[in-house]
Amino acid sequence: MQLTGSFKFRGAFNKISQLTNEEKERGVIACSAGNHAQGVALSSHLLGIKSKIVMPTSAPQAKVDATRGYGSEVILYGDTFDDAKAKCEEIIKETGETYLHPYDDVEVMAGQGTIGLDILDDMWDVDTVIVPIGGGGIISGIAVALKSFNPSINIIGVQADNVHGMKASYDAGRILEHYEAPTIADGCAVKIPGNLTFEIVKDLVDDIVTVSEEELEVAMKDLLQRGKAVVEGAGALATAALLAGKVDKYVKGKKVVAVISGGNVDLKRISSVCEHFFVANEVK
Repeated sequence: MQLTGSFKFRGAFNKISQLTNEEKERGVIACSAGNHAQGVALSSHLLGIKSKIVMPTSAPQAKVDATRGYGSEVILYGDTFDDAKAKCEEIIKETGETYLHPYDDVEVMAGQGTIGLDILDDMWDVDTVIVPIGGGGIISGIAVALKSFNPSINIIGVQADNVHGMKASYDAGRILEHYEAPTIADGCAVKIPGNLTFEIVKDLVDDIVTVSEEELEVAMKDLLQRGKAVVEGAGALATAALLAGKVDKYVKGKKVVAVISGGNVDLKRISSVCEHFFVANEVK
């Protein structure tokens, strides 16, 4: 398990370590719903670089606190990642800090792609890999790594019904925006995919499915109850698709990996998920 509780440290550290001395001197800035924020904060701390993070007001308090704990200055702004990004761009014009995109960046995607290498180390003959999607950084990196090794490996992406910009774009063959309502998969609540990630996903990903909020809650509950793992909504997307039967044609009789991408979740959210399950099943 990564120290920051998610995969984002991989991409952030790879990106920051390759900055020029001048860029490191100016410091770095990022916008994030939480996990990229922690990845940037810890990476910056380890590399001795000052960092500033703009986070949407919807970011879980646990992620905000952890980001501050790693030494970054945190600015809360807007309801979504896109709102936070606009504020981030405004600040950059004033400070000249180096912007670290959470997903639409070659070095960031390459860092996330090391997950694919880890999968091959454990299961070189894997048939299907199911991956959460927000902006597309993790699935792009994994897809490049795995398809380079074996083009026949199925790469399946998963998004929430409520926010699935990449799914809408993938189906249309062009970048589109999609946002219906908030989702407990807040770490993947990206309305519009990146230009770089979309091109990779379009070329290398075999399918994208979506799951409901209820299916996400079931996955989080089962991972906690049966798997003894505390997993956030975004991190449970792949498991939710698997449990809900959304990817059956890719998994029956196959060697399958479902990527659990993060575990940074508020205790209140865990309590809420369990309460919903108890009420739905009339457990007193």
